[in-house]
Amino acid sequence: MAAYRTDLASFADALAARLPGVWTSQYHQHTQYTDQFPLGNQVWDCGHVQWAVSEFVLDHDSLLTGPDGEQLYVIDRPHHRDQFLVAPLAPEAGLKPHHFDGVAEPGGIKVTGDPVRAAAAVIRRVLPRYRYALAVVRHNAALQPEPPHRPGPPQVAGIVTLTWYEDGALGTPYQSVPEDARMTLYALGFQYHPHQAAFLLPAAYGEDGRALRVQALVHQLADKGISVNLRHTTAPNTTTARPPAPALPSAPATAHHR
Repeated sequence: MAAYRTDLASFADALAARLPGVWTSQYHQHTQYTDQFPLGNQVWDCGHVQWAVSEFVLDHDSLLTGPDGEQLYVIDRPHHRDQFLVAPLAPEAGLKPHHFDGVAEPGGIKVTGDPVRAAAAVIRRVLPRYRYALAVVRHNAALQPEPPHRPGPPQVAGIVTLTWYEDGALGTPYQSVPEDARMTLYALGFQYHPHQAAFLLPAAYGEDGRALRVQALVHQLADKGISVNLRHTTAPNTTTARPPAPALPSAPATAHHR
């Protein structure tokens, strides 16, 4: 077991030494199954690496930390003794879930046990996507530190007020919906968006589809003694200037691999 453990640690050290800038490597041995989740739950990947973390007991891992706070997670590739998985970790400090909305997962890759080839693959295929995703998330945090909440009227017994917002969304703040109306909204396709604290009807239904659902909502809530109002928001009238947001880098080119 000692030789196998040293293999991951020495590979991670060698990989860190070959990445651009100053990278450090920290090796962690797991004494119990739950030890893999503090880092495993931060994996910024929805593919092979996330699958490995969720489906396998990992005896150990290594964390590589880069010059600008980048973090790479290195583990053995299950069922492939001479290969490893390398994936970026999502940043946590100062960031909130809504900062990640619409940001593509940068994703991880499998690499061979040769640190030279592995480093070349990470530099070419992981770091550009990872750094771009980091820049977008930090840009979002600078633009909107707090979650966006849909404005609307306070809850009034027996009334649901649907609002056409300036961005074309149709919905209502969660707190303004009577409790006995919420399941009806769900059933008709309204989706709850926790980061916006609102029920919103997806634009994917199209104008006709949304109109039919609103009409059905009116009829079904009328049976419960609840009326539906429809209103439009107006653009906010403010002259307060926003601080300039950091410029975003160009998106990395998509590489083609065999």
